[in-house]
Amino acid sequence: MRNKLKGLRLLIALLAVFGLLAAACSDDSSDDETSEDEAATEEEAADEECTGEDDAEFSIGMVYDVGGRGDQSFNDAAFAGLQQACEEFGVKVEDLEPSAGGENRGELLRLLADDGYDLVIGVGFAFEEDLAAAAGDYPDTMFAIVDAAPEADNIMGLVFSEEQGSFLVGAAAALTSETGTIGFIGGVEVELIQKFEAGYRAGAQAVNPDIVVEAQYITQPPDFAGFNDPARAQEIANGMFEGGADVVYAAAGGSGGGLFEAAATNGEVWAIGVDSDQYLVVGEPNNARILTSMLKRVDVAVYEAIAGFVNGEAEAGVTVFDLSVEGVGYATSGDFLSEDITSQLDDYSQQIIDGEIEVPKTP
Repeated sequence: MRNKLKGLRLLIALLAVFGLLAAACSDDSSDDETSEDEAATEEEAADEECTGEDDAEFSIGMVYDVGGRGDQSFNDAAFAGLQQACEEFGVKVEDLEPSAGGENRGELLRLLADDGYDLVIGVGFAFEEDLAAAAGDYPDTMFAIVDAAPEADNIMGLVFSEEQGSFLVGAAAALTSETGTIGFIGGVEVELIQKFEAGYRAGAQAVNPDIVVEAQYITQPPDFAGFNDPARAQEIANGMFEGGADVVYAAAGGSGGGLFEAAATNGEVWAIGVDSDQYLVVGEPNNARILTSMLKRVDVAVYEAIAGFVNGEAEAGVTVFDLSVEGVGYATSGDFLSEDITSQLDDYSQQIIDGEIEVPKTP
């Protein structure tokens, strides 16, 4: 089965080479130099990546959600946790990306289990059915899943209180907005993403009960392309900004890049990122209009799951990452939030932790 993984890697590498050759044939000499520089940068990054040793005591396999690494959000956060565990524990790691529509999620999970990986992780709620089935067929393999918690003796469910973190950035949006209208863009209208919208609305309304919150989803299930469609997100964001919204929050994975493009070209408006501290990963000039990001510590969840497994402490069942354990929160990179605003957000956070504020999970 290891030959299958190597074959998959080889195919991806060959496709990348063909892509570079095609670009070289169609561009002028300056474009050739740019392609060479980009290829060199990618090669250097690959050299720095921790994969562990083949004879490591433990092996960890991970399958990303659609969009894979490079989304500057959800998947990249999972990769960060995997890399931290690889470096600290010396585990062998293998990470795979599903097809654009995610149809082969189950196949990839089983490929890793067949190849003898001790812990196999699915990144995203869309893995729930496939991972539960795989866990039943591979009872000696431990599985973990982000954003879902199917019941089985060999599944760790890693879930988050997204509504709590979204409450805080919703409050930040209302405290910053000058028009009294803000927006929310969801990748796919499923229960999980509705938690983001619900918390965002509640936080904004806690500050200003009369605030207008416009919400739009990119796709409806079973179409999950909304998590990797920045062009559509940019179109929606432009419409919201042109309609009077001056702060827009996107919970849409890789589609969020479209929001940042829109915010950078619509004047004095703001974008709010999600999952990672996107001010740090998006880069200039688009990060200049990222007010804050709702932090969803997928990196911490992945790392903790692996650490527990390596230390013999992994247990099947649900682990919730909420404000009380800093599993969610908000970012202050860029220093766009005033001390007065962060003080109010921290006060809201403590009220949520103390149970004085119960954040809704449905809009």
